Amino acid sequence: MQGPRASNLPIVDYCWKSIVDLWFVVGAIFTTTIIIGFTRLKMTLGQYQKQRRLVLAIVLGLVFIGLLFTKTSWENEEFAELIEAVGVGLIAIGILGRMWCTLYIGGRKSLKIVTQGPYSVSRNPLYVFSSIAAAGLGAQTESIVIAVVFMVGCAVAFHVVIFREEAFLQEEFGAAYSDYKSNTPRFFPKFSRFSDLDELTVVPKKIYSTFFDGLVFFIAMPVLEFVEYLQDTDVLPPLLMLP
Repeated sequence: MQGPRASNLPIVDYCWKSIVDLWFVVGAIFTTTIIIGFTRLKMTLGQYQKQRRLVLAIVLGLVFIGLLFTKTSWENEEFAELIEAVGVGLIAIGILGRMWCTLYIGGRKSLKIVTQGPYSVSRNPLYVFSSIAAAGLGAQTESIVIAVVFMVGCAVAFHVVIFREEAFLQEEFGAAYSDYKSNTPRFFPKFSRFSDLDELTVVPKKIYSTFFDGLVFFIAMPVLEFVEYLQDTDVLPPLLMLP
C-alpha cells in the first residue's frame, strides 16, 4: 500500500507548473526591460514602430507558451463553440478595421496629422482594431477570460507606443496636434465626432501590407486547435482552467 502523498498535485504536474510560472516571471522582467530601454532612446517614428513589433512579438511568444498549459473550463460545448465563433467575428472586424485605418494613415503618419475617417473618432484606431482582433484570437481558446486578457494586454502594450508617438507628433506638428488631441480621444472611439473626406488618395502597398499582417490572426487559429488536440489527448496536460 502506498503511503500518504504530501500534495494532491502529482510531482510531475507540480514541476511543470513551476516551470510555467518561472517562464512568465522571467518573460515579464525581460519584456519590461526592453520596453523601458526603447522609451529612453530617441528614435524616429518609423524606427520606434519597428521596435514595437519586436516587443509585441516577444509578448505574443510568451503568451503562446502560457496557452500550451491553459484550457477552457466550460463544459457546455455549444457555449464554448459560440465563444470561438464570436472570436472569429472579432478577428474579421479587427482585420477590416485595420485596413480601413490604413486607407487614411498609410504612408502619411509622420508627414501630416490625419483627422478624418476612423481618425476623427480616435487618435489611435489602428491599435483599437488590433486589440479587438487580439480578443478574437484569445476567444479561439474558448475562454472569455483569455479573450479579455488578450484584449487588455494588447491595449496596455500599445499605450506604451502611443505615449512615445504622441511626444514625436507634438514636437513635429506643435499647436495643430495639440488641437487634435483636445478634440479627439486617445483610444476609445467617440463616434459622434465622425467626419470623412469626399476623396482619398490610397497607397495600395500599405493596404496589402496591413492585410497580410492581419492574416497572422487567422494563421494562429489552426495552431490553437492543434494545442487543444494535444491537451485533449493528454500530451500537454493543462495546468490552469479558465472560464
